[in-house]
Amino acid sequence: MGYMAEGKEAAEMIAAESDKKLRKALSLQDLFFMSIGGIIGSGWLLGVAGGAYTAGPASVVAWIIGGIIVLFIALTFAEIAAAVPKSGAIVRYPNYMFGPYTGYIMSWAYFLSAVSVPTVEAEALLEYASSYIPGLFHVVSGISVLTLKGILLGTLLLIIFFFLNFAGIRFLGKFNTVMTWWKFIIPMLTFVFLLFIFNASNFTAYGGFTPLGWSSVFYAIPSAGIVFSYLGFRQALEFGGEAKNPQKDIPRATIYSVISAIVIYTLLQVAFIGALRWNLPTTPSAGNWAAIAKTAIGSAPFFTELEYSGIAALVAFSYFLLVDAWISPAGTAWIYTGNSARVLYGLAADGIFPKVFLKIYEKTRVPLIGLITTVLIGVLFFLPFPSWYLLVGFISSSTVLTYVIGPLAVHGFRKHAPELKRPYVLKWASIIAPIGFIGGSLIVYWSGLVTLTWIYSVILFGVPFFFFLYAPSKLKLSKTFSYTIAVLGLIISVSSLAFAYFYVLFPPSSETLAQNMAYFLILWLVELATFLGITFASQSKAAPEYKIYFKTSYWFIALMYISYIVSYFSVFGYVTLSNYQSLSPLIPFPWDTVLMILIFLVIYMLGIRATIKTEDLSAVVEEQKDL
Repeated sequence: MGYMAEGKEAAEMIAAESDKKLRKALSLQDLFFMSIGGIIGSGWLLGVAGGAYTAGPASVVAWIIGGIIVLFIALTFAEIAAAVPKSGAIVRYPNYMFGPYTGYIMSWAYFLSAVSVPTVEAEALLEYASSYIPGLFHVVSGISVLTLKGILLGTLLLIIFFFLNFAGIRFLGKFNTVMTWWKFIIPMLTFVFLLFIFNASNFTAYGGFTPLGWSSVFYAIPSAGIVFSYLGFRQALEFGGEAKNPQKDIPRATIYSVISAIVIYTLLQVAFIGALRWNLPTTPSAGNWAAIAKTAIGSAPFFTELEYSGIAALVAFSYFLLVDAWISPAGTAWIYTGNSARVLYGLAADGIFPKVFLKIYEKTRVPLIGLITTVLIGVLFFLPFPSWYLLVGFISSSTVLTYVIGPLAVHGFRKHAPELKRPYVLKWASIIAPIGFIGGSLIVYWSGLVTLTWIYSVILFGVPFFFFLYAPSKLKLSKTFSYTIAVLGLIISVSSLAFAYFYVLFPPSSETLAQNMAYFLILWLVELATFLGITFASQSKAAPEYKIYFKTSYWFIALMYISYIVSYFSVFGYVTLSNYQSLSPLIPFPWDTVLMILIFLVIYMLGIRATIKTEDLSAVVEEQKDL
């Protein structure tokens, strides 16, 4: 096995050479099937149950709203991806617009979400497999989680996904096309067959259309696997550097995939609700929507409905779903395995991660070191999140948090790089972009206190590595300052996460609401002060030409920590904790959401003002001139 020589030492030059070595083999159909293959995975198998137990019949609306928000975001990415098609694109755009510091923070959040997707897809596969392979799961505190046997089998699956990517992009594209046809056909046949046992009264007879309230509809979007199910549209962007005709094919593949997914998922949720039969051994008592996750139908929704339909043809078809439960999640997982390797490639191309991730394996033209690293990190996610339902909210919200770069980059690229070639120009961008930004930010806000605490604590934990890996050599900050900042940041972030776990998210039974509020405010202030302190101190110490890179981050810090504190006092906050579920929030729904729309609109305008013409963006412009 041989590696291509690195050639020039500078990361930018290595990245340019590596981009050229990536094989340009993907057609429009390949890109579309990459995206739709990333979308139709475990979401269609398990997301309908998550939607039903979170929002009841109104989960149908959640799929539509979530899909439309993702579509608005995808439209903005269609323009910028056509103008700047790069492998590892989503982690490179923030760097182009805001410089390395803000770019790193957003890229770190995105990397954590991307690298954990193969794990969550393996868990979904094992959820269905548990219906005929005993010993994969056991119940801990009322939640079904993987056993050691399940984790070992999941690890084996990640290794298989690695070898599918190792075979090369041409093989992956064609193999994925075959698998995605299957992933189209089986869901649509499932929808048709469930119509034979459809009961329209399920939408009105058991607590009405919104038995858990309208706030549950919005909570379901990030937490029940709905947004997670749509996020695969980014595959056409991530593999953009390997497309034959990227300027035209990337935007079309992106838009077509999201529209197709909205139709498919909405129909499937309607079919699932209509086909529910209550009071069976596999389902809860009539109208007990919240108990769906605790019964067999929560682990294998469509299979269970078809198996207990009483119609022989439907029972026979249900066993195809057991086969598809391997194909659909596996198909998404092997795509995301390659995606994550290209995220590492993009971070290395930005000069943030080590240049070793830019190395391309000569024979199959894939970023091999990134693939190996992806598998190793993916295994670690089995440990803190050994369940599909536990991990999916984290992935959804941390991903969407980084997707807000799309609406900002549309205007940033137009302002700072008007000479870029734009085969696709987004019409009505002044309307679509803010809607996409606000919608994406709301999805993060709606994810709730527990998810936000995990996300923001892990993002803060990642910031010190910027000062270990990048700041001393590239921003000329002294090693003493950089390493001191890094060590203090690590100590505070780890301590705050432990504090959140023991006093905020899982309060002792004797803890009062006033105590919990005090603990949360301490946590919030410590994390915010740490983030601002690190940023402001670095800005003060940086040379004049580098100060701007830290100034561009304040809008993003505001987005995180304003949404965090408002969420705590809303219906998505302390009332979701076990001790306080009988209480009312201080900021009632929907006024909290109205408040956040106004706040996010202001942050959107600040984000646009923060965009700059970075050296990397200038290099992209010069690169196009040479073509």
